[in-house]
Amino acid sequence: MSKDVAKEKSMVIQKEMIAKLFKDLSIAKETGKKVVYTFVPGNVSELIHSFDMLPVYPEINALQSGMRKKSEGFITDAEKIGHSEDVCTYVKCDVGMMLNGNIGPTGEKIPEPDLLLLSYSGCFTFLKWFETLKRLYPNAEVAMLHTPYQEAAVITPEMTQYMVKQLKEEVIPKMEKVSGKKYDEEKLKSLLRNSSKVEETIVKIFSTTKNRPSPIDAYFAGVYYIGPINNGFRGTVEAINYYDELYKEILERVEKGLGPITPEGEIEKERFRLVVEGPPNWTHFREFWKLFYDMGAVIVASSYTKVGGVYDLGFRVNPDKPLESLAEFCMSCYTNHNLEQRVEILEKCIKDYHADGFLVNSIKSCNSFSAGQLMIMQQLERKLEIPVGFIESDLVDPRYFSYANIKNRLESFFQMLEQRKQILG
Repeated sequence: MSKDVAKEKSMVIQKEMIAKLFKDLSIAKETGKKVVYTFVPGNVSELIHSFDMLPVYPEINALQSGMRKKSEGFITDAEKIGHSEDVCTYVKCDVGMMLNGNIGPTGEKIPEPDLLLLSYSGCFTFLKWFETLKRLYPNAEVAMLHTPYQEAAVITPEMTQYMVKQLKEEVIPKMEKVSGKKYDEEKLKSLLRNSSKVEETIVKIFSTTKNRPSPIDAYFAGVYYIGPINNGFRGTVEAINYYDELYKEILERVEKGLGPITPEGEIEKERFRLVVEGPPNWTHFREFWKLFYDMGAVIVASSYTKVGGVYDLGFRVNPDKPLESLAEFCMSCYTNHNLEQRVEILEKCIKDYHADGFLVNSIKSCNSFSAGQLMIMQQLERKLEIPVGFIESDLVDPRYFSYANIKNRLESFFQMLEQRKQILG
């Protein structure tokens, strides 16, 4: 029998933060607040907040719909109006949600966008997604912030200046036009100072998984922990307070030698430590997590929690160079790294967090993650000589989640891990 997780103070704080954001969105037309639709990877939330506008993230809406078991109907409605079965299911879920009144996770209506801000970062689907949004919302202004891909595994000064030029000439003028306010660089710097503090705390939080047992799960629980920075709270005092409280709670677990909290209860014995590549499945999130819980498997690092920023590699926003800093943040997202860089990032995670194995969850409709995953897996297996596993699911389309298939593959993977442990003693 499943048990409900006890609500810790940080969970209550996050729930209240999210609820307030969606409440503010629901009354935006009455209060005169302008609304910006944008994306999680490479989001420039601090710039949005500096103009006192409210952000909306279509991927967050889609994953929330998946967790609330609404995504299948939304996807079907999107396919009925011509969206292909092979299109990213986040896109189809988002479109279907809009066709059905655009009701958010708190049951309140999300307003239409005043500005569509496309900050492309590692995912070409975003470009087509925004074309679709523009057709749905023809009166919205559009601003494009093109992010150069880290093809040569380096961010050059020229790449940064290319983005700063776009911020100055394309993005900020559109924000001034929509909001009716002038760009305030000092306000932006203040918001970035808050972000820098949060980035430091996030690194400390995810570094606690180096402990044995790990006090947290860096994949299933990790997606909750990154929620506030990926859902509109970058640069806010609320984010600082949330992450400070979360870190304090996790340190208490470290001191007591406790394992992660899961929907099924605490993991009492940590049997396997894993690094996972790729997003989770949202439609069967709890069942998916339970497969790992039942085997005593804890994810000590994951690539998905780095989708909004790879802070553990040393990146921090620099408030003294606000626009340059935002540009480099956009280019530093995980999906904006080339495949060799991703191998290096994951290899470092496996070594630093003392992982027993590496697992790929390949998402059918997400090319920005799935392309190259087999190569990544093979390289890590060859270089580190550790067990590797491969499962397949989807983001929010339940038609592509096969519980039996995933369970069988995971059981085989865990058997490999157990045999290796016995051999190594």
